[in-house]
Amino acid sequence: MGYAHEYAHAVLHRGRVPMEPTDHIVNWADGPRRGKFHPDAEAFALPDTEDLADAPVAPGLLPGAARVPAPGAHPGFGLPLLSAMLKDSYGLTGRRLGVQANTDLAGLPFYPHANWSRGTAGGGGLYPVSVHWASGPSGPLVPGLHYYDVQRHALQRLLTGDVTGRVREALGPDAPDGALDTDQYLILGVKYWQNSFKYNSFCFHVVCTDLGTLAQTWRIWAAARGLRLAPVLWFDEPALNGLLGVPGEEEAVFAVVPLHWDGPRAAHAETARTDPRHRPAVRHRDAERSRTLLDFPQVGAMHRATLEGAAVRPAPGALAAAAARTDADPTDTAGGGARVPLPAPAFPDTGVRRALRERRSSFGRFDARREVSAGHLSAVLAACAGTRLAGDTDPAGEHRLARLYAFVNHVEGIGPGAYAYDPDRGDLRPVVTGPQGAFLQENYFLANYNLEQAGVVLVPTVRTTAVLDAVGDRGYRLAVATAGAVAQGFYLAASALGLGAGVALGFDNVSYAERLGLADGDEAPLLIMALGHERPGPADFRHEIA
Repeated sequence: MGYAHEYAHAVLHRGRVPMEPTDHIVNWADGPRRGKFHPDAEAFALPDTEDLADAPVAPGLLPGAARVPAPGAHPGFGLPLLSAMLKDSYGLTGRRLGVQANTDLAGLPFYPHANWSRGTAGGGGLYPVSVHWASGPSGPLVPGLHYYDVQRHALQRLLTGDVTGRVREALGPDAPDGALDTDQYLILGVKYWQNSFKYNSFCFHVVCTDLGTLAQTWRIWAAARGLRLAPVLWFDEPALNGLLGVPGEEEAVFAVVPLHWDGPRAAHAETARTDPRHRPAVRHRDAERSRTLLDFPQVGAMHRATLEGAAVRPAPGALAAAAARTDADPTDTAGGGARVPLPAPAFPDTGVRRALRERRSSFGRFDARREVSAGHLSAVLAACAGTRLAGDTDPAGEHRLARLYAFVNHVEGIGPGAYAYDPDRGDLRPVVTGPQGAFLQENYFLANYNLEQAGVVLVPTVRTTAVLDAVGDRGYRLAVATAGAVAQGFYLAASALGLGAGVALGFDNVSYAERLGLADGDEAPLLIMALGHERPGPADFRHEIA
């Protein structure tokens, strides 16, 4: 049993036993940038793709629809398509100035404290995931390694020359199908300080959710255009850290996403061989804004724990032992009352770009006077339950890792109570009957939501310790990234349906486990996700026309 088990226990119980250091005070004035800064690196503006035709979001949200060729499907990525995906997912698309209940409201009108919207959700709005593009000869640019500058929607060239052979070497000969048949890769790194300055020891957990939200955005965005993306999580991490020129203890590569490129493929396997003694590395360094950086032992310990065995990919089927539990007896109604059938899930023809641009956290704007329809709840639950990262541990997406529970407050035709969702039957099994609003609010740590006003609060659980037992400590990244992916699917499903949404980490996980009858098992509630209608006519400011 590795250190990740100890860390997972600490995270689960942090609502009752605070994680060290308990006296940490966030120094906002000396905080880091929300992105890396390479002052001497050459930058290239990415193409403006606002005129690119949108694609329906439904194929990316519903598992069945995802197998149907999307209208206007693309044979592969090109520079305009890659530019559009980066902009829609992680680029800055607007400024948040709506009046809401979050604690940062007073500072939002001031430019130094501006909150910029992105299609992808980020824990605490910190966005510590960095995106690098390793491009080989088949790409449109001179081969090299580029950093995606979100502020300018531009690429900064950090290294010139084809290094995709080094990426393939790091992925290993047993990489998933297609991962070695390309010379285009997106490399996702995490800069710990960009998150730990606020969340201290809890940082490692939060950045894993951030990895999942971005990976799921890309999967949904690509599926809408008939393409498939899947992150590779097991690889020679020190080799890729060295390629990026980053110290693993401060910043580390968490995932590699191979891209299928449109057009003739370069014969990279035969022509891109280099002297094995030659190890190119980025020399440009991120210029840190913070004057004082702090180390948190638990973050370092988790980095080392998940680094061990990074290049030893789990055997096929290893995750089967950690798959989400299902109801052994479909007639079981131990919570009291009959099972509640749900309508078939369906989404409108909302475009994926529109859903991403309109995604936001509701922050206190829920209004219980208008109930959520059972059909909308069914669609959101189905989208969440269909989440698979489908990376190297489960390329076919056979194993569902997350299970969904629903705390119903105000849903048409469904009585208040806590329910377990059965995605195979498309129904809800009662766990606890009666109003849940008081429980929800008592076990939420912050003041930016009144959870009783939400129509329903969804809770994804993952058998975290079972994942660790099945694939080792590195599986912690996968387990928590899966929860993050569920959260992103939840946000986009809500956006497509015109519903308000909010995801939070600040709750008493143990109380939820006890409430749902999970205290003696290995299912860990990792997030709470509130869904409902917002108050009509909320106050907002149109910054783009000011």
